[in-house]
Amino acid sequence: MTDSPASSLLITNIGELMTQDPARGADGVLRDAAVVLEGERIAWLGTAAEAPAADAVHDAGGRAVLPGWVDSHTHLVFAGDRTAEFEARMAGQSYQAGGIAVTVKATRAADDYELTRLLLARAAEAAAGGTTYLETKTGYGLDVEQEARSARIASTVADQVTFLGAHLVPAGVDADAYTDLVCGDMLSAVRAYVQWADVFCERGAFTEEQSRRVLTACRDAGLGLRVHGNQLGEGPGVALAVEFGAASVDHVNYLSDTDVELLAGTWAGWDAGAGTGRRGTVATCLPACDLSTRQPLAPGRRLLDAGVEIALASNCNPGTSYTSSMNYCVTTAVLQMGLSVHEAVRAATYGGALALGVHTGTDADGERAVGSIAVGHRADLHLLNAPSATHLAYRPGMPLTAAVWRAGKQVA
Repeated sequence: MTDSPASSLLITNIGELMTQDPARGADGVLRDAAVVLEGERIAWLGTAAEAPAADAVHDAGGRAVLPGWVDSHTHLVFAGDRTAEFEARMAGQSYQAGGIAVTVKATRAADDYELTRLLLARAAEAAAGGTTYLETKTGYGLDVEQEARSARIASTVADQVTFLGAHLVPAGVDADAYTDLVCGDMLSAVRAYVQWADVFCERGAFTEEQSRRVLTACRDAGLGLRVHGNQLGEGPGVALAVEFGAASVDHVNYLSDTDVELLAGTWAGWDAGAGTGRRGTVATCLPACDLSTRQPLAPGRRLLDAGVEIALASNCNPGTSYTSSMNYCVTTAVLQMGLSVHEAVRAATYGGALALGVHTGTDADGERAVGSIAVGHRADLHLLNAPSATHLAYRPGMPLTAAVWRAGKQVA
């Protein structure tokens, strides 16, 4: 059931309120708790016994409430699927980036109505699983007109949009000439619709020199930066991300000791306990993709131990991770990456908000912070059909999302 936000809503009888608010200490958990929503914001939280009156009441029934998932890495503007590629990979073929071209062909063939319909359906599916804040990328157009179209359509649905014209060099096109196109006419065509730029710095995609050109042009155009890096092997992606002050480097499956040290160095001025100081480069781990491509999982435990802030994201795309389930990503992080439940939930909420720059305060458009439950933040909440978040890993694969509020409105 969905409804419009009441002027105030009290969610009470919460067994475990996992706030992910650094100001509340190491775990940020309140028990026997309640939260009051007013319009789109969180107005109050504390013990249920001390809760103020509100216009409407929702009884959580002793179950757990988390921040809504912040999915900071998706590729949702596409048509078609790549089941044949998936079946080949399951039969033993190794993953290569070239399958992107299959999706480019299908996406170009779809009209605006169809692309928008598909995007809305995927966003609704994500919301039904607890995702309340969504980034998505272009990258399946790969010419000026198609990338601009993808960016425009994405901007009508996603909270933030990333320009990924530098996803793959189209077949038959000179790589340096295409890089020039990305840095020139393509960037100009998408600029009004996007907040970020990304580059796939990997063998078979863009070289270090080409990636540097893309990052420089996009930085000069005023975009925030992200990097797809170190997915298929050790490479220059992490070092480039750090050099350019990128908000995140994503995939990070293969990291040298130097890579980890570089990332850790970006967080030297950050107070993780207080959530204050200079934000560094987030390492975004994409475990659903790692399992689908049969790659080693990103070393989340190693990164955390080194002092690097990490995010978990779905990487929902038709080739390597056709899932929007952040529950699945959290489960995998606990069962196979060595993260505690608290660490995994934090990475999928506060970590994603860090990667997107919406973890605190307001952005330039006046948008409220997401990724944690605190007074003044956007009212994005995820009620589990379980007494604690531990059940996400303890009962893997079960439908544990009971209700979802996005900006104060119940959407699932």
